[in-house]
Amino acid sequence: MNAVFPGSFDPITSGHMDVLTRAAKIFDHVTLTVMHNARKQGRHLFTLEERMDILREATTHLPNVRVDTFGGLLVDYMARQEPGSVILRGLRAVSDYEYELQIAHLNRQIGDAETVFIMAATRWSFVSSSMVREIASYGGDVSEMVPRASAAALRRKHADVYAEREAEKEEQKQAQQQEQPGR
Repeated sequence: MNAVFPGSFDPITSGHMDVLTRAAKIFDHVTLTVMHNARKQGRHLFTLEERMDILREATTHLPNVRVDTFGGLLVDYMARQEPGSVILRGLRAVSDYEYELQIAHLNRQIGDAETVFIMAATRWSFVSSSMVREIASYGGDVSEMVPRASAAALRRKHADVYAEREAEKEEQKQAQQQEQPGR
């Protein structure tokens, strides 16, 4: 049985990777599908191509995972998949469940597509792509919240902010060394 894990993955987080890694053990094949929505054009931090590259790099250790993209209704994409393929969705909290339940019912109603839910590990229940983007925009350390490929891409995207933070840290370190007696 195959699964399709759709999302914007802007960027992929450690929570996504947790769900994906566990799903890769359950399903024969998992397709990470970057859904692109023309109405959301310009609202993503990373371009579609950048997200695809990040995903490919982040999943190289998972041989039964492939990366794809699709625009339009997910049920139309599912109709093109191998019969019996399911939609895979990760859940972090009750609020996710309420939203995802509605979407799962709609996907079954309009496209006869089944949805399987995997709970993200508790340690990732607070991590979302939007939170990671915000922290990174201030030069914060997100390395524990995202795979290396995402962390590197975020550092490149916000290189000026990270450089400024590093310079401030270095200045503080030098000031502390000068204040210490006996030096």
